[in-house]
Amino acid sequence: MKRKIKLVVSDLHLGAGRILEDGRLNLLEEFYFDERFAEFLHYYTTGAFADHQVEIILNGDIFNYLQTDYKGHYLTVITESMTLDQTQRIVRGHSTFFNALSDFAAKEGNEITFIVGNHDQGLLWPAVRNYLNEVIGKTVRFKNIVYYFDGVHVEHGNMHEAANRTDPRKFFLKKDLPEPILNLPFGSFFFVEFVLPLKQTHPHIDKVRPFRNMLRWGFVYQSTFTIKAAFTLIGYFGRSLFSTDPRRLWRFRRLLKIFFESAVFPDLSDAAKKIMRDDRVHTVIFGHTHVYQYRQFAPNKEYFNTGTWTEVTSLDVASLGRITKLTYVIIEYPEDETQRPRGRLKEWRGYHRIEDDVAV
Repeated sequence: MKRKIKLVVSDLHLGAGRILEDGRLNLLEEFYFDERFAEFLHYYTTGAFADHQVEIILNGDIFNYLQTDYKGHYLTVITESMTLDQTQRIVRGHSTFFNALSDFAAKEGNEITFIVGNHDQGLLWPAVRNYLNEVIGKTVRFKNIVYYFDGVHVEHGNMHEAANRTDPRKFFLKKDLPEPILNLPFGSFFFVEFVLPLKQTHPHIDKVRPFRNMLRWGFVYQSTFTIKAAFTLIGYFGRSLFSTDPRRLWRFRRLLKIFFESAVFPDLSDAAKKIMRDDRVHTVIFGHTHVYQYRQFAPNKEYFNTGTWTEVTSLDVASLGRITKLTYVIIEYPEDETQRPRGRLKEWRGYHRIEDDVAV
């Protein structure tokens, strides 16, 4: 039998590409590592891994639909045809990435699994899934929330955060509508309507951690902008509380929880610990927080967070500055089938290169 490994990455946030189709620079693109991702898949399908059966698990927010416009507009009423159009633009903008997935899938025994996140909820549409199967040239696996195998629980993680939790009983809204639309969580409305306008002038505002340090810094060095944004934020929550839009009927208690759970990078380790109370689960892997993490709750209970392949700005003294680490989890199956698979948190450094484009 072939040796097996599984690779888990999340939060790549592919947009329409670094250069838009009209030649303009895309200031909202966050993924600059198409070639390194292609090298990543090449490495794990050649050399020491040439005889391995490999599965790549793309654990949510691989696509950044919320930050990819539809005909010049960023919308919260999202139909299947709109998402398909966005997906086609993302594929054209990241041809190297999808060619690499296609080459990977062409090798016998290799598998690809997509798990839906809060930024790529559009992967729920059947037309989008069919299109991706055509692009990759193979039927890939799609998981709406959780992917469980061999004692390993893989999930994007947004379901454990009040702002971005979706309703698993109602992914789509259909009542009194000409066609179905996505049933978006509060966080998606908030991102499109509040965060995106701020990103036009402050592109890194949602990439700074910890959030409380950013607030302190803003009040000292950008007082006018920060105070104005704070009052706008309070107004946004107020309007949300009294909204009559049937898509936005959130209870006061939930809005209150969202307001006080306002850390941009939440810690999901408590949620992982709860999942591992199930004796069948020995490993939990999340993404979503953009912060790579490893915790061991017991000798056979491990939690991993895969982090992100996008840029993060840290205001912590210990890691001050811009950080980009291409982190992932590899799950290795031992030759002794009586032993369980083991995860390891790794950073992909890529093949040696003499020069590279500067991300701007």
